[in-house]
Amino acid sequence: MNLPKLSEEKVKGKSVLLRLDLDVGVDTSRIESAKETLNFLVENSAKTIIIGHKGRPEGKVVTELSLEPLVKAIEGLVGQEVTFSPKTPGEGKITLLENLRFEKGEEGNDENFARELASLADFYVNEAFAVSHRPHASIVGVPRFLPHAAGFRFTQEVENLSKVIENPKRPVVVLVSGIKEDKVDMAKALAGKADKILVGGKLPKYFGDTNPNPEKLMLADLTFDGFDITLNSAGRFEAEIAKAGTIVLAGVLGKYEEEGYRQGTKEVFRAVSQTSAYKVAGGGDTEAALTMLGLTSKFDWISVGGGAMLEFLSKGTLPGIDALLE
Repeated sequence: MNLPKLSEEKVKGKSVLLRLDLDVGVDTSRIESAKETLNFLVENSAKTIIIGHKGRPEGKVVTELSLEPLVKAIEGLVGQEVTFSPKTPGEGKITLLENLRFEKGEEGNDENFARELASLADFYVNEAFAVSHRPHASIVGVPRFLPHAAGFRFTQEVENLSKVIENPKRPVVVLVSGIKEDKVDMAKALAGKADKILVGGKLPKYFGDTNPNPEKLMLADLTFDGFDITLNSAGRFEAEIAKAGTIVLAGVLGKYEEEGYRQGTKEVFRAVSQTSAYKVAGGGDTEAALTMLGLTSKFDWISVGGGAMLEFLSKGTLPGIDALLE
C-alpha cells in the first residue's frame, strides 16, 4: 500500500492541518504516539493546526468534552507553546482547535464543513489511525480539498498490520474479546482471513446458542457471573495459541481491572507473550492490561486502535486510508 508520506518539501513553512486522535482521558498515550509527526512539523517551521474530537456530543457544545484541557499535554510533548482557539488558527506556531464533534457536519461528513476545515491550511496530515474507520469530514472529507499525507505513526500502523494479512506465517489466530457487540460482526468477518478466531469477554453471549462457524470460531464459556472466561476455556485457547504463527490480540477476556476476574486475561495474554509467533495487539483495554501484566515488550506491534485495527484486518483498508490514496 503506497500511502502518501510526509516529507520536508511538502510541509516546510506551510500551514498544516493535523488530524490527531484526541479522544483520551488520563491516559494520553494516543497523543504521545504522534510525537514524531508533531516534532517533524515543528522542525520544518510548519504552522500546525491540530484538530480532533472527544466523546459523543452529537453536534452540540458540551463543556466537559472541550479539548482545551489537552493543551498542556501537547505542550509537554513538543516543548512548544500551544494556543487554544475554538475555530480559527491562533497567532502561534501550534494551535489546537475545539472538539470537531461540536459541529454536526463532522460526523455527517458534510462537504461544506470539510471545505471550511480545508480552508484553514495548505496541507493535511492524518495521524489518527484509531478513528480512520469513521467516514467523517475530518477523516475522509478534508483530503479531497488539500494535498495530503499520512503521519509517521499512521504509516507504521499500516505496515505492521499488513504483515498479518499479506503472506502471514500460519496458522493465524485472532483473539476477539471485550464488551462491544459490534465486535461479533468483526469476528465473523475475520473468519475469512484467519485460521482460528478465539472469542471471549462478553461476546460469546451475543452469539446466542448457535456458533455460525464452528470450524473457525471458538467461543469461550463464561463464569457464572459472566465477568471472566472459565479456566477450561482459557486452556482451550492456550492450545490454539501454542500452534500459531501469527497472533492478533483485540480485547480483554474479562473484567481484568478487578483481581477476581483477571485470571482469564492473565493466563491467555501470558500464553500469547511466550510464543515465537508474530504478535500484534490493539485497543485501549488491551494495552492497559498488557501494561499491568508487564507484557508490552513481548509484542511486535501494539496498535493505537482497536476497532480500526480489526476493520483494517478484515477489509484490508479503512475509509481514512482510501481518502489518502485517492
